[in-house]
Amino acid sequence: MFFLICIEIQDMTVKKTLFLLLIFFTYLSGFAQKKVMIMEIKAGIDPVMNRYVNLALDHAEESKMDMVIIDMDTYGGAVLDADEIRMRILNYKKPIHVFINKNAGSAGSLISIACDSIYMAPGSSFGASTVVNQEGEVVPEKYQSFMRSKMRATAEAQGRTPEIAEGMVGLYLSTDSAKVIAYTPSEAMENDYCEAELTSIEAILERNNIIDYKLETYEVSRSEKIIAWFLNPVLKSLLILVILGGLYFELQTPGVGFPLAAAGAALIMYFVPDYLHGLLDNWEFVVFLLGMGLIVLEVFVIPGFGVAGISGIVLVVLSLGLSMLNNQNLDFTFVGSRELLSAFGIIMISLFGSAMMIVFGAPLLARSASFQKNVALSSSITEKANEPNKKGLIGKEGITYTVLRPSGKIDIDGNIYDANTNGSFIDQGIAIVVLNDDGRSLKVKKKG
Repeated sequence: MFFLICIEIQDMTVKKTLFLLLIFFTYLSGFAQKKVMIMEIKAGIDPVMNRYVNLALDHAEESKMDMVIIDMDTYGGAVLDADEIRMRILNYKKPIHVFINKNAGSAGSLISIACDSIYMAPGSSFGASTVVNQEGEVVPEKYQSFMRSKMRATAEAQGRTPEIAEGMVGLYLSTDSAKVIAYTPSEAMENDYCEAELTSIEAILERNNIIDYKLETYEVSRSEKIIAWFLNPVLKSLLILVILGGLYFELQTPGVGFPLAAAGAALIMYFVPDYLHGLLDNWEFVVFLLGMGLIVLEVFVIPGFGVAGISGIVLVVLSLGLSMLNNQNLDFTFVGSRELLSAFGIIMISLFGSAMMIVFGAPLLARSASFQKNVALSSSITEKANEPNKKGLIGKEGITYTVLRPSGKIDIDGNIYDANTNGSFIDQGIAIVVLNDDGRSLKVKKKG
């Protein structure tokens, strides 16, 4: 009997001990160091910011962050990018709080409402999400309706009053009495759109009873900064120069390889940053390839220079320009006229620069010591061994063996020579006259 009582007491002691240990470790876990990541949204909402948020939240997941706090100060930006950001926030599994540090206007309001908690600094503002274009003009009602639906759905998902979120866009924009909701901290708290008015991120953590924590402010990697740097308009124009110039010099000196490699590298540096930042759609790249295909077809297959060549140039220019614009299947509602002028202005300046480089740079390059030594040496040896003697050919007549664009081959008395014009194109089989010999090729013109 005594033995059974001891066993029962012992069993009860074990149970109590395990229970107390469970409570103790649960208590300790509440005070374990928390990993908190700060994500700064302190610029316009655009494809660059969209990519930044995706990279930041990917990092937070990989690093097993317990909480993310958005440090926000933005007047808004692109609606489509804001919509993608708010969906990423809504689908994120850990808590995301936003600290409105001055402003959360327009698209910034949509992102804020998607967060689990909203905190505002003294003097900050929140709301006024009417959709406007780059010139600040109110866009048509269908886009306002789109924004209202996103604001309403986001508020419902986070348990906030949807009518208030909808009112931040404005319901009667076509009347003079239109009212668009924008809140101060006290007004936002009165309407349950702000948990508290606080002065710092540390105050947010204290309010959430987080005492032991490790703060990390997310910063993009050096490689990402380089990728974003390639979106610079000046650099874009230089890359276009390299692309067009490289293709031209490769066509003029086939087999050299370096110009084509330079053009290919510039092409990658031009399109890849746009693709990663959501500016380049697949169809825009297909348009570029189609344009290049038409140009190559015109150069090597179709005699003369006509519809295929011009169409190819137009398609290439369009694809290069559209890749810099955040349009949706040629919908330019959210793209301002300044952006359009800037993008296609860069293209036209680059085309002009490429033409000048070809006209003035090609002769200089051909005569340079480096080119003669490293590029032209092997070909000149071959030419000396195989090309017929060109002495006494000035004034001689012949016919074009290939199309001159403006360079190509000519036939004089059954011998084939390299030749070029002053810039004009001459079709195959046309009579020509030799004007001069520059050492590498014969300068010719159409007879008559």
